[in-house]
Amino acid sequence: MVLVWRQRGATCVWDREFWSLREIKAVGRTDSMAQEKKKGGVLPPDGGWGWMIVAGCFVVTVCTRAVTRCISIFFVEFQMHFARDYSGTAWIHSLVDCTTMLCAPLGSLIGNRLSCRVAVILGGFLASIGLVLSSFATSLEYLYLTLGVLTGLGFALCYTPAIAMVGIYFCERKALAYGIAMSGSGIGTFILAPVVQLLIEHYSWRGALLILGGFVSNLCVCGALLRPIILKEEEACPLPVDSECEYGVKPPGVPTGKAVDDKLEVDSKQRCLQSMQEYHFLLMPDFLVLAGSFLLLASGCSLPFVYLVPYALDVGIGHQHAAFLMSILGVIDIVGNITFGWLTDRRCLKKYRNICYMFAVGMEGLCCLFIPLLHTFVLLVPFSVLYGYFDGAYVALIPVVTSDVVGTTYLSSALGVVYFLHAVPYLVSPPIGGWLVDTTGTYTATFFLSGFALISSSLLLFSVAVIRRCQRNQKNSLSKDPKLVSCEGKQVDYYTSKKKDLLIIIPATS
Repeated sequence: MVLVWRQRGATCVWDREFWSLREIKAVGRTDSMAQEKKKGGVLPPDGGWGWMIVAGCFVVTVCTRAVTRCISIFFVEFQMHFARDYSGTAWIHSLVDCTTMLCAPLGSLIGNRLSCRVAVILGGFLASIGLVLSSFATSLEYLYLTLGVLTGLGFALCYTPAIAMVGIYFCERKALAYGIAMSGSGIGTFILAPVVQLLIEHYSWRGALLILGGFVSNLCVCGALLRPIILKEEEACPLPVDSECEYGVKPPGVPTGKAVDDKLEVDSKQRCLQSMQEYHFLLMPDFLVLAGSFLLLASGCSLPFVYLVPYALDVGIGHQHAAFLMSILGVIDIVGNITFGWLTDRRCLKKYRNICYMFAVGMEGLCCLFIPLLHTFVLLVPFSVLYGYFDGAYVALIPVVTSDVVGTTYLSSALGVVYFLHAVPYLVSPPIGGWLVDTTGTYTATFFLSGFALISSSLLLFSVAVIRRCQRNQKNSLSKDPKLVSCEGKQVDYYTSKKKDLLIIIPATS
């Protein structure tokens, strides 16, 4: 059997019986080029079709996160139509958020095994069907299943793969690309909040859900834009791999059938090992600390989106003005996404991304503590501005901070775990907030819970950063000890060469 392929204009032929001298030379040239590529590394394109990926992710965030936020506008309608209390009605919003985050690893798995394109198209179909079926709801439990579980599952299959694709296409301008892509949440909230209120007034909540179902079907179109990236290494000839160098040529010989079988067995073992290592980052201490911070963050960030409109109605603000508060929050969210993304891409701030993230989360929590003091539309507007800005800031930095900790290789799997950690807090925090409203008769305890959770998330990361800084300073001070410095010249160093030879450097004796 003869295999023929082309590499940069040269034809390479692999005959099972022999390797000709001309073929070996061609392979040798390809081998040297592959080694040069491997040494230099392959960076994402940082542009080109990557901007189409950003556009697709932008629409995905509009159809997922913005629509989820606008479900709070249906809160009063559901409560009045089904005659249920705050806690029972809040389960709808919490189930959407919980299912979206709980099934995020499933979206990562489908994206890794099949493709991000397949995951987003499938998710868009499920989410659209869930919203359409919700328009025929006859009970709150029916909405739990269709709007909470089915639509949330569709959002989960779309959200994580789309975000991961942006990280694959961008490196130097990653924060800016994420800022533009994640701004879809704010722009969508700004546009959809008053539109949904108008749809409810003209077509009732059933007609509004039906129209939203058709709008969300655009996720299938976004999935078609997510073209898988082809790395440069994959364009090289499929050469045999040497054990001592990453791309090499075996000595000329006759490859037997047993050798081919052994190679296939080794490849299958390597693929299994690679699958097991997809979640190796779970053992990293930095990621574990970040995961704990995300748990506290998720416990508080969803409450203002659920209860801002009901709180505004409770203090006497009209329906249109209450929905307009969500629009203000959404449009300022855009400014936070893009400005923080652009600023943290600057060379002077790139190494301080974690500090910027802590600052944004802490300021958002501080804003929540002042909501109970605001009783008019004029006073609630500044809250929407500040909360929306810092919300957009930290949302854009979540994938960036995660990528800085685990690297681009594990980004898709790590984002699946990160959003999975949001599931349980998203599930229980809105009903807990509703229970606090039912028990106390006010929204004060609910917003205090949100504020303290967000501030605790920021303080956790800040405390760990301070402890590590103190340990680093202590280590540097010990390294400057004269006794330790005098021993440095007597230290024996061991180096392993590329050829696996062990060189021992022994200090010269006097």
